[in-house]
Amino acid sequence: MREQFPHAPLPWIDLSTGINPWPYKASNLDPALLARLPLCEDDDACRSAMAAAWGVARSALLVAPGSELLIRLLPFVVSARRVAILSPTYGDHAHAWRRAGAEIVETDDPLRHANRVDAVVVCNPNNPDGRTFTASELHAAHKTLRHRGGWLIIDEAYADLDPGLSLAASGGDDGLIILRSFGKFFGLPGLRLGAFMAPPAVRCAMAEMLGVWPVSGAALQIGTSAYRDLAWHETTRGRLAQARASLDAQLTAAGLSVIGGTSLFAYVRVSDATLVWECLAQGGIYARRFQGSETRLRIGLPRGRDAEARLAAALTLLS
Repeated sequence: MREQFPHAPLPWIDLSTGINPWPYKASNLDPALLARLPLCEDDDACRSAMAAAWGVARSALLVAPGSELLIRLLPFVVSARRVAILSPTYGDHAHAWRRAGAEIVETDDPLRHANRVDAVVVCNPNNPDGRTFTASELHAAHKTLRHRGGWLIIDEAYADLDPGLSLAASGGDDGLIILRSFGKFFGLPGLRLGAFMAPPAVRCAMAEMLGVWPVSGAALQIGTSAYRDLAWHETTRGRLAQARASLDAQLTAAGLSVIGGTSLFAYVRVSDATLVWECLAQGGIYARRFQGSETRLRIGLPRGRDAEARLAAALTLLS
């Protein structure tokens, strides 16, 4: 971006991601964790904290190094020849299944295909448009798939924003697989931490794929602390909702139509996505555009007044 827009003001502000710009502050990290391999006790503590936060049995959980790796490994632990995937959504889901040789049905209503595919994949809430599915909708699709020997796969990378959307309480049930990500809500994507919920046989197969020490001791300790800090969760949800409302007001005032998103990003409709993206880039703001769409952009939360002012200045270039 700096090479393409050499005259943009510095530093660049990256609003292309759906990451909390106010990350969880990890304190009192034990330096001994970096001098030894992770212990079973470290993994158990993190799993227990996750289970308590999500209302799921600890035995249904597998701690993993982020959900991205889980997405790529999933086709090797679950057999599915025909997979319905929500569209638009996070692109690596379709990529992983297609690479494994599955027939992909990309659709805006994947639950409707539960009676004629081997697996249905949804993100809830969805990235990039923030679309959500109710628990009753998901349970109905899961029932249909389970009776046919199929799978409902739910990517809950953004579910910490709205725990009421999660099916984690059903984690471990036959025919249901849930992926969770730590980095988005807690603002620490570089930590590489996530979770996998599935029936015992599938969970064991995934554990075998991940190996003996898939998550670092430091990540396990920070994750344990973060998932136990329920007061931080509630405070952060309020802070993010307020920041999102402020972002919407800025975008709307500049003539952009906010049509979706989550508490971490706005999904906007514009007449010329490339033009708007370039105007923002000239102001040192990096937003997310999408291949094949000239009317949609995703814009993350600016952190603090200075970043908000920079965004406001860049938006004036649209007029």
